Amino acid sequence: MGYVTRIVIIGGGPGGYEAALVAAQLGAEVTVIDRDGLGGASVLTDCVPSKTLIATAEVMTGFDASHEELGIAIDGADHPGERGRLIGVDLGKVNRRVKRLALAQSHDITASVTRAGVRVLRAHGKLERDQAPDGSRRVTVTDAEGTARELVADGVLICTGGHPREIPDALPDGERILNWTQVYDLKELPEELIVVGSGVTGAEFAGAYQALGSRVTLVSSRDRVLPGEDPDAAAVLEDVFRRRGMNVMARSRAAAVRRTEAGDRVEVTLTDGRTISGTHCLMAVGAVPNTEDMGLEEAGVTLRDSGHIWTDRVSRTSAPAVYAAGDCTGVLALASVAAMQGRIAMYHFLGHAVAPLDLKTVSANIFTDPEIATVGYTQADVDEGRIDARVVKLPLLRNARAKMQGIRDGFVKLFARPGTGIVVGGVVVAPRASELIHPIALAVDNNLTVEQVAKAFTVYPSLSGSIAEAARQLQARKHDEGS
Repeated sequence: MGYVTRIVIIGGGPGGYEAALVAAQLGAEVTVIDRDGLGGASVLTDCVPSKTLIATAEVMTGFDASHEELGIAIDGADHPGERGRLIGVDLGKVNRRVKRLALAQSHDITASVTRAGVRVLRAHGKLERDQAPDGSRRVTVTDAEGTARELVADGVLICTGGHPREIPDALPDGERILNWTQVYDLKELPEELIVVGSGVTGAEFAGAYQALGSRVTLVSSRDRVLPGEDPDAAAVLEDVFRRRGMNVMARSRAAAVRRTEAGDRVEVTLTDGRTISGTHCLMAVGAVPNTEDMGLEEAGVTLRDSGHIWTDRVSRTSAPAVYAAGDCTGVLALASVAAMQGRIAMYHFLGHAVAPLDLKTVSANIFTDPEIATVGYTQADVDEGRIDARVVKLPLLRNARAKMQGIRDGFVKLFARPGTGIVVGGVVVAPRASELIHPIALAVDNNLTVEQVAKAFTVYPSLSGSIAEAARQLQARKHDEGS
């Protein structure tokens, strides 16, 4: 019987469990060390629960925004546009469903990994300093009772994720001042919610709780919401937020958050001295990698100033036989990217051919209403001269299916190279943009031209028809430039 490669994976999020499945399939002996349950923050406290909550909010928003235009009458509704008169939400019931689905997903992942022959240990893993003469690494595993033992691995994958960043004068208490892992313990809907931070997490929760019926104030330290995203998309979303009654405070930075003496309200103090009062405050000010107390630097793993693990495009760290994947690397905080990094790491370490990670083919989505989906090169890349591309933006207002569904906001934007017409990026702002971005992602990944995208049949009427129409407009522009 031949030698079996030993793989130890520290962290059971998407990067960890996807890597475990690949390594097991390739014949390795795999152990996953995880403290909280497989799926990690993505399944237990982030993607799965937040998108489950947002799914409830979407139902309410879609109905509330378009029922009158679509001719739907509600008995006893004297003021159809008034929030709370048509439908309400039992947040305690919603959150119980959120937690139930998250745990079920975690259990399903555990069952799948276990069936593949992977050993799962509920414990804390620490990488030891010295590498053995044969090149193997040692990992100390400590369980909840404090019992420690040592594992020997030919290869180690670190994918420990991250946790919410905290402001010293705004520490969460789990009741009135919350981070995004604590909101699912709420039993009643916040009457007045202040969301600090207008990045992806802040925007998603602000939109969701507004749809559920909270009066929301969004505190943004920048000129607009979603400062790192497509400016046209961010402008549409901010306009929608304001139109639906959200108080969006631009160029406002929170310095401190405290509960009032009575304990039933919070006060947010801004750096310019102003204060905002609400019943609850959600802190969404970024994340910190889980890289402390793991012996990484002592073992030769280089950390960036932010605490993230440095990796190359095949997920190698600076230490021999040690790889890393997911949010702890700071590459791109997406579950899909973490999973790809983990798979790439295992294929590479186990000697199989693999394409290095290419972030320009990654699809991303912001689960607001409307959703914002992106892939490939961006408007900023074009504006700042990183790529020469032609751009077409097509409002959904022109789309027949959008008119039928009462969709007023959103657009399709495509980027294509001027000479070849190759599609290099795209943005979709629409309901279910996460589904509509896929054909653009296929075009980007396979270097399709606008002619090829325009030539493919689309259903009429459909929102996806706007993708083909945008391609036709770019195709016409290319022909005009060539004539």
